[in-house]
Amino acid sequence: RPFHVEPTNIVSENDDMQRVTDEASAMNKRIHYYSRLTSPADRALIAPDHVLPAPDEIYVYSPLGTAIKVDSCTDGYGKNSSIVTIFMIWNTMMGTSILSIPWGIKQAGFTSGIILLLLMGILTLYCCYRVVKSRKMIPLIDTSNWEFPDVCKYYFGSFGQWSSLLFSMVSLVGAMVVYWVLMSNFLFNTGKFIYNFVHDINVTDIVLGTNGSNKVICPSAARSHPPQNRSVMFSSGNNTGFELFEEWWNKSQTVPFYLIAVLLPLLNLKSPSFFAKFNVLGTVSVVYLVFLVTVKAARLGIHLEYDWFTENDFFVPEFRLLFPQLTGVLTLAFFIHNCVITLLQNNRNQENNV
Repeated sequence: RPFHVEPTNIVSENDDMQRVTDEASAMNKRIHYYSRLTSPADRALIAPDHVLPAPDEIYVYSPLGTAIKVDSCTDGYGKNSSIVTIFMIWNTMMGTSILSIPWGIKQAGFTSGIILLLLMGILTLYCCYRVVKSRKMIPLIDTSNWEFPDVCKYYFGSFGQWSSLLFSMVSLVGAMVVYWVLMSNFLFNTGKFIYNFVHDINVTDIVLGTNGSNKVICPSAARSHPPQNRSVMFSSGNNTGFELFEEWWNKSQTVPFYLIAVLLPLLNLKSPSFFAKFNVLGTVSVVYLVFLVTVKAARLGIHLEYDWFTENDFFVPEFRLLFPQLTGVLTLAFFIHNCVITLLQNNRNQENNV
């Protein structure tokens, strides 16, 4: 952090005023000397701790004679508490994969799906524990600023470094594509709802859409004459305006590009703690999903029929040979190993990381 600014080319009537203390000026020159010994990327000749001032003594000295306290250099500033770090890791893992786990349990079978959830959770937890522990086990090297590829390079060489980067990029790009599609859908439906509400357009779905999947069968939803076809009826006073809105508010052609205007300002923020706290808000959606499923299960009841291997029209068997599909989903759902070191670096209580 800068704590001294040279009063160069400053014209002042009071030239006798001491703008910078002699100790701060000398300390500034020593740090500049260390920074010129090598390139900024090489940390072998960084300024040692005894050259730097204490955190409570760091100020930014202005050429105008004022000294401003640098609060960001104090211990704990910009760091997250343990509970925020826990929810941040939880929400980072619980992404779009949580929406596909019910389909994975259907493919694997109910009993085998529950068993695979527990086994894959224990396996990925142990692997994540080894990743966090491995950085601390490297002797005689300062690994405080190391990331996951640096640890892989130390243990496995260049192959480990580049392979970890490759697989990390593949998973991140896939997640970003899924998130972009989901956010586009959410924005499209939100905009359409607002437009229909403002212009008093009534939209009625006789049969709820299911995106092509099998309809949910619930005893309380049974009817004597269930509808067979899905139809949509709407009434609007201005069809021309509605058609123009449909043209400019298209789910696949316009709305995904509107997200750029919303997200681009957020990408320019430089505070990692802001993104950490903003990311924790996603926990609210996970809690909402758990609450919604619990309420629905309490109202509709839990219906199980233990057919261990036999196919049924309304129930899945307990064991199926398609269980590798669930393990693939869980591998991505529990995958946080490439960024767990980065997330834990902003934890205020570093002793609680492992």
